[in-house]
Amino acid sequence: MKLKEDMNPLLLQVFRSVVWVYSVITFIPWYFFSGAGSNLERARRIKARSVSRHPAGPYRAINNQDKLVAWQHPGVDTLDKMFEYAAVRFPQRDCLGTREVLSEEDELQPNGKVFKKVGDTDPCIHEVGVSVILGNYNWLSYEGAYHAAKCFGSGLAALGQRPQCNIAIFCETRAEWIVAAQACFMYNFPLVTLYATLGPTAISHGLNETEVTHIITSKDLLQSRLKAILCDVPRLQYVIVVDSKPTSWPNIPRGIMIYSMDAVKEMGSKPNNNRRQPEPSDIAVIMYTSGSTGIPKGVMISHGNIIAGITGMAERIPNLNETDTYIGYLPLAHVLELSAELVCISHGCRIGYSSPQTLADQSTKIKKGSKGDTSVLKPTLMAAVPEIMDRIYKNVMTKVEEMSKFQKTLFVLAYNYKMEQISRGYSTPLCDRVRALLGGNTRVLLSGGAPLSAATQRFMNICLCCPVGQGYGLTETCGAGTISEMWDYSTGRVGAPLVCSEITLKDWEEGGYYSTDKPNPRGEILIGGPNVTMGYYKNETKNRDDFFVDGNGQRWFCTGDIGEFHPDGCLKIIDRKKDLVKLQAGEYVSLGKVEAVLKNCSLIDNICAYANSDQSYVISFVVPNHKQLMAVAEQMQVRGTMEEICNNPQMEKEVLSIITEAAISGKLERFEIPKKIRLSAEPWTPETGLVTDAFKLKRKELKTHYQEDIERMYGGK
Repeated sequence: MKLKEDMNPLLLQVFRSVVWVYSVITFIPWYFFSGAGSNLERARRIKARSVSRHPAGPYRAINNQDKLVAWQHPGVDTLDKMFEYAAVRFPQRDCLGTREVLSEEDELQPNGKVFKKVGDTDPCIHEVGVSVILGNYNWLSYEGAYHAAKCFGSGLAALGQRPQCNIAIFCETRAEWIVAAQACFMYNFPLVTLYATLGPTAISHGLNETEVTHIITSKDLLQSRLKAILCDVPRLQYVIVVDSKPTSWPNIPRGIMIYSMDAVKEMGSKPNNNRRQPEPSDIAVIMYTSGSTGIPKGVMISHGNIIAGITGMAERIPNLNETDTYIGYLPLAHVLELSAELVCISHGCRIGYSSPQTLADQSTKIKKGSKGDTSVLKPTLMAAVPEIMDRIYKNVMTKVEEMSKFQKTLFVLAYNYKMEQISRGYSTPLCDRVRALLGGNTRVLLSGGAPLSAATQRFMNICLCCPVGQGYGLTETCGAGTISEMWDYSTGRVGAPLVCSEITLKDWEEGGYYSTDKPNPRGEILIGGPNVTMGYYKNETKNRDDFFVDGNGQRWFCTGDIGEFHPDGCLKIIDRKKDLVKLQAGEYVSLGKVEAVLKNCSLIDNICAYANSDQSYVISFVVPNHKQLMAVAEQMQVRGTMEEICNNPQMEKEVLSIITEAAISGKLERFEIPKKIRLSAEPWTPETGLVTDAFKLKRKELKTHYQEDIERMYGGK
């Protein structure tokens, strides 16, 4: 459905008249006290400019043209000092919160699968198998978290862990992850982070390459993932399980000792003055990316790198202070979540933990009528990847389509009215009712990990009633590069460089992008600054290709992304070198551009465009929206299971027709529109290995997975 469309002028006038009466009472006083009149002026001002006066840059934020910022507080230049600073300043302030799970229930799904549900039912019912009852959040104070981390680090030292020797963490996002990480930062143990969804080969590779002897994990991951590969990691000696009450551990290879986190903290509870504090140049984290190509690479991140990165991010979040509450649910092994949580800790914020399955009242593991984590925690700050926001947007739009004509008209009128007000720098109290979806208090939503579509960004601004700060960064830059200002409601841009970074554009002749392009300079994005990491672990070839140091001693990273700078100094990501394919007739196709346009189609949950240079057209693999596809199948009188419908040639042809219409509406060129498609009955999740934990496409794995279909679609079979 198109929300921005020609409306009946009379209806629009009636709607505006109703709103005007309400606004006399609420909007006018709010306007004078909020300073909203200056929002538009702030959004339009120059935010960055080239310090060399060359269109290629380097570009710096307007408030630090002379020097990049490396830390927030003088002398607080390592992560252990940062945590100690927060603990001294906010000792009794809530730091880490975990929602209590009281009992569990198994629910039988229509497909026969057993699915665990959680719910706030009668708190007197505690029997396992009746339901999973979530209680309130239990909190660890800053002082308590600091003490727990110090004891745990001392206990690890008692177990033989040595300074500047690597230690691994393979664990879900939870309070114990951060306590363990802070312990490692304090005692100068470089922390190797591994995604909980990595495959066994990738896990073994990371553990063996970094030569770890100790690993921190959870009971569930030890039993389901780690136990199977312990024999493939010969140096591993100690497994520390973060759960407070681990069960017995049968079939553990001989020579491996298992301890609970509490037992290790008990070992370290005695005073220990042998702690060797890290230097800013020491490695804090070796972060294994869930990279979209090839085997995961370990990025070496120093204490100084992270301090610089979080300093830059924090500066772009207005009024960040100890009264804020952040909800943590994305993988902590991803630089976006780790950086966001460290930003919060540096400012004394509360962090309450959640998961994608329990986040909202409508989440998959929340029992109907129960409260999701956002409703209980009421966070003011939140991070999200575009994949999650796209799903919210499509779900709401699907429900709008099911409304009566009158209800739909009212929704569209209200939506367009608020869009108009936002574009003028104002708010609309009458329309700010939907924000309860995220607890009602969210004031900043940070998007990162991939580009966010304009339609989804507008939806989040309008319906969830909080600014979306689109960020751009990579593991190799500590997640820091740019973040859009909160009052900038333009779409498709990622904002100006952070105060810790500068960005220059490098000509890419093969793709036809030059810094001299008009109206805006374009080229490959190069990020420089103290947040640029130390390089890849044991991979000098890639280090030479992707990193360099300039004549001033500053370190730079070559991102492979193509960007353009707008006159106000904001960056827009327009392409990626790896996503650009030259077709047989010489046209260049940006696969990412094709996917971004077509993902706005309500019939598509996910899509991967593919092209061969020896072919003249694009093909695509499509994960259709189940509900939408079934509706199309019913219209066409096609019967069968989801898999049978996806394999039906008639359905392929009909879906291709719908996709073609969406491509034309999205103004794709003729040669960019897919000519053939393959429908997938199964969604692409990190567990399938076809997307990363940030839901970026793994093109190499997708190509392998669909190799027979590629041959069919290009071979005409």
